Amino acid sequence: MSLIVCKFGGTSVASPERIRNVAKRLIRRKQEGHQVVAVVSAMGKTTDELVGLAAAVNPNPPTREMDRLLSTGEQVSMSLLAMAIEARGYSAMSFTGRQAGIVTDNTHNKAKIVSVDSKRILDALDAGYIPVVAGFQGIDANGDITTLGRGGSDTTAVAVAWGINADVCEIYSDVDGVYSADPRVCPHARKLDEISYDDMLEMSAAGSGVLQMRAVEFARKFNVVIHSRSAFSDAEGTYVKEGCDMMEEAVITGIAHDTSEVKVTVRGVPDATGVAAKVFSALAGNAVNTDMIIQNISDEGFTDISFTCPAGDLARAKETLSRVVPEIKAREVDIDESIAKVSLVGTGMKSTPGVAARAFTTLGEAGINILAISTSPIRLSVVVDAGQAAEAVRQLHTAFGLDSEDVFEETQLSAEEIAAKMNKGR
Repeated sequence: MSLIVCKFGGTSVASPERIRNVAKRLIRRKQEGHQVVAVVSAMGKTTDELVGLAAAVNPNPPTREMDRLLSTGEQVSMSLLAMAIEARGYSAMSFTGRQAGIVTDNTHNKAKIVSVDSKRILDALDAGYIPVVAGFQGIDANGDITTLGRGGSDTTAVAVAWGINADVCEIYSDVDGVYSADPRVCPHARKLDEISYDDMLEMSAAGSGVLQMRAVEFARKFNVVIHSRSAFSDAEGTYVKEGCDMMEEAVITGIAHDTSEVKVTVRGVPDATGVAAKVFSALAGNAVNTDMIIQNISDEGFTDISFTCPAGDLARAKETLSRVVPEIKAREVDIDESIAKVSLVGTGMKSTPGVAARAFTTLGEAGINILAISTSPIRLSVVVDAGQAAEAVRQLHTAFGLDSEDVFEETQLSAEEIAAKMNKGR
């Protein structure tokens, strides 16, 4: 008998029909002899709707109150799922983040987990219940509700899995695993049977939206096996774990792309000691998360400094640079919002020469101009024009032998079709 944590995203619990289908899946796992704990996100677009409500009454709401508001979305899901399980004759018990023992720091809107006390969940399991935990939330030392940031339910699930020493943390979503590229952009992308923590971390950081990066970091730190799989079928998904046989063979595991960043260039920066430190210290002080940083060769005592950052940080970046640029006597600031980051990820890159040369040649032959380059031992990222991102992904995917013979076809399933898929094989 295995101890399993099953996390369901917002799409999976977006309606009463889908909640009932999740209840059926959990009951089926219990009938198979497993002990199972559920972790749920808010229903569908609930979080976005709550953010909109807050903005309607206060354009700059206090972060503490936002956490209290946003946490209610997951509490609705957990209660409804517990009710759906009970309606089918099985015992369920719902838990808020606080009741589940998720203790965080006091950073509202993006808190980090500092401890997990799983006693109540374990007691519920021993009593024969299916515990249902609200994801995305916890409690700080002051007793205030905190939230873990976008995608935080993934982190909750991994933390609960670690806290109860689960055999696996199954993360269900509307995709059936981790692909070598976004299959909506690259139809010949192939689903990976397994991927290492390191590669998954780089893929998540580079724009792959399948798993939250913090959840993978937590899993790697505490050796929690993640199984990324579809909520709408029983097919095996992708295992994220420490050692993967395929890592000895593959040079490139996958290609990720991110269109959510912008490129900022500070032109005419005096080439003097400490100038870059002033720029980036000020940006960090205003919570601007810089990514790729490029400084040109000095010309007549002046240089250009470019960096990328999330589009959501752009307003703070502009405000910061409006203060800093006059201080350092730079000339001007240019902003390019039409960029994309395309990243090749693979543990095999560390011991394989020629990866960069092949990537640059491939992009050059396809007429795709590279605006910036960044590397790590297992990642090569380039910035290109946003309009060329999809073609860049497809060209690189083919050049590094990642294409599958199958063609991915995205489908939109009705509630009846989803129910049929989930009931298949019962």
